Amino acid sequence: MPYRRSLLLLAIAGLCQAAWGQSIRGGGAGDIPTMVQAGDNTFISWREHLIDDEAISGIELRGSDGLEMADLDGDGYLDIVSVHESDDVYDGSPEGHIRIAFGSADPDRWELVTLAEGPEAGAAEDVAIGDVNGDGFLDIIAACELSHLIYFQNPGRNIRAGDWPRVMPVNTLDRGSFIRVFLADLNNDGRLEAISPNKGAQNPEQARQEPKEISFFEIPVNPLDADGWTEHVLTRVPWPINSQPVDLDGDGDLDIVAGSVAQTRMMWFENTGTDGNFAFTEHPITTRAGTGIDPANMLTSAGFNMEYLDVNRDGRLDIITLDTPPLLGRNLVWLEQPPRPDMPWTLHLIGTYGPDSIVGIRIADIDGDNDMDIMTGGYSLGSRLEDYVAEPGDALGRLAWWENNGRAEGTFTLHDISRRERGMFDMFMAQDMDGDGDMDFVGTRGNSGPYDGVFWLEQVRSTDQPTRFIRARASESPEFPAPVE
Repeated sequence: MPYRRSLLLLAIAGLCQAAWGQSIRGGGAGDIPTMVQAGDNTFISWREHLIDDEAISGIELRGSDGLEMADLDGDGYLDIVSVHESDDVYDGSPEGHIRIAFGSADPDRWELVTLAEGPEAGAAEDVAIGDVNGDGFLDIIAACELSHLIYFQNPGRNIRAGDWPRVMPVNTLDRGSFIRVFLADLNNDGRLEAISPNKGAQNPEQARQEPKEISFFEIPVNPLDADGWTEHVLTRVPWPINSQPVDLDGDGDLDIVAGSVAQTRMMWFENTGTDGNFAFTEHPITTRAGTGIDPANMLTSAGFNMEYLDVNRDGRLDIITLDTPPLLGRNLVWLEQPPRPDMPWTLHLIGTYGPDSIVGIRIADIDGDNDMDIMTGGYSLGSRLEDYVAEPGDALGRLAWWENNGRAEGTFTLHDISRRERGMFDMFMAQDMDGDGDMDFVGTRGNSGPYDGVFWLEQVRSTDQPTRFIRARASESPEFPAPVE
């Protein structure tokens, strides 16, 4: 009898699981009519457009990560620089691609160029753009997890050929994993520095084991001088994850905000230099419980991705980020900057993304009401190579935005766009791509095999109520309902 009862229970469970699998594929988060309205009472929905992926380029563009936009060739149209790890697993193979999509008057027409591939772009993770050598043309620097920084100098002519002079600074070689990179003028001398944290190892478990550098590099007058880059170490922490330049204290120079994943903590480096000198003072970002936070179960953050906004309108920049337990969290939070650096920051909960893991963050006025909303992307933690039978509590690839309610207490309302079985939406750039007056987004997608690459989300406003999301591909990773539905 117990044996037969067990078989019956197993059969019922199997039928329920099959039915659940069919139901989630029948109507996902992006398939239901939108209820969200802009200030002009039109309904907001989203249409996906592909820019670069395996099917378009014929290149295996896996693990798409960093993204920046600028007019590289001076034709008046924004171009896109994207980096692609080309890794489905952490195998230590120095593969990767750094790509440029040259723009045109038509946001669906791009000229695609490979700037670097293979060992030069070994597990390329992040990218920055700036006029490094001061010749009036925008240059590119990329951070590679295997295992260096690489600088590309804009030749000023025949730019689209992809034959840019390049150099890997000697003191960045064989250093493990450079995870982020930024360009900024830290000492106000008119020249850019490169700021970058070194993860130490591509594999997260190995990255936790040894403190590594968060540094900035003073770039020589001739950036192609591989021996001329001077490193200035700000600190050493296990698994550093960020090093964003921002004028956090509002004194007119750029500070640096950073974090350690292994220690789940953040810190900022106050720029105290004078007369063109480099000097920084480190301040820990300690936190106390604020709105929506249980003091007995305090959320922690490593600043994996961050945006800056004076949320409560007190004249000080606050930090919008995600909690980090133990890698990527399920909550979007904002840290209220205190009046003095020696005081704790107040941690406020914006909302939960659970069971999905949040990773990508970008602020912009999405609904046109003159306050800043937040676009977010989720990180699927299942198979990167194939679809599978997902469980209700799995972390899936999710796109959503948070509407700023316009109040000083910093409250936001979550609006889902799409939730797919596979996808890591890591980086967004806010840009009106089609010139229709509303905000669109350019982004990267990883963790989804042949669906990885670069895309743009068109914000569509209409008087009727279309579905929330129109995907670009006829064949896609399955769409799932939003967790709250």
